[in-house]
Amino acid sequence: MPAAPMPAPRSEPILSARGLTKEFFGFKAVNGVDLDVYPGTIHALIGPNGAGKTTVFNLLTKFLNPTAGTIRFEGRDITRTRPADVARLGLVRSFQISAVFAQLTVLDNVRVALQRPNGLATQFWRSNAVLSRLDARAAELIEAVGLSSFSDTLAGDLPYGRKRALEIATTLALDPPVMLFDEPMAGMGVEDIGRISALIRKVAAGRTVLMVEHNLNVVSDLCDRVTVLARGEILADGDYAAVSADPRVREAYMGSEHA
Repeated sequence: MPAAPMPAPRSEPILSARGLTKEFFGFKAVNGVDLDVYPGTIHALIGPNGAGKTTVFNLLTKFLNPTAGTIRFEGRDITRTRPADVARLGLVRSFQISAVFAQLTVLDNVRVALQRPNGLATQFWRSNAVLSRLDARAAELIEAVGLSSFSDTLAGDLPYGRKRALEIATTLALDPPVMLFDEPMAGMGVEDIGRISALIRKVAAGRTVLMVEHNLNVVSDLCDRVTVLARGEILADGDYAAVSADPRVREAYMGSEHA
């Protein structure tokens, strides 16, 4: 029995894929995926191990090129666009493994991230006096992710969950309309999961979020829409209540009480 359909959206998708396919030496890791991500939503890609979630994510962010199919972002065909150019358009990915400069402070990490949108990306030689004009915005971002008391702490000394918060701050520095999170809760304890979930909900205000996530409690609490993948194809799509009631989804998760 198919999942109940979602209500008709009021806008065009901000990110979409049609017929998205990726073959590796004859094996179709992703096969004919049609995906729509709508503005202002938190959208999750879920599925059992080997379902193709990470491959889809890599295709959407252009770290892989599709064997077939098209990808559009804000109405523009980005199917063959380079990853750096996609990021400049505003489709910004935060990686599963925290990507911060361990030997820089929290403040300096955010200042570095702010340099690109402020035209200073290649101007590391500029004086602190010039770069300090970024401090006010950096402080705002640091406060937004709950790291004000860690501003002068080296990123390498932060607890794991706080590093992920810093990564979100550096992603926010690019002011992207769409943020993509690859397993943001991976490796976290309960306290950190609650903190980062609340942070994603906060930063999603006025933005669109697409996330790959294994923690189905997080997905059910946080996400407006859920796409379930299995064996490289879309198994179900809708809100969490609809997809979790789909017997095909339950079977794919081998009877998981959450699915």
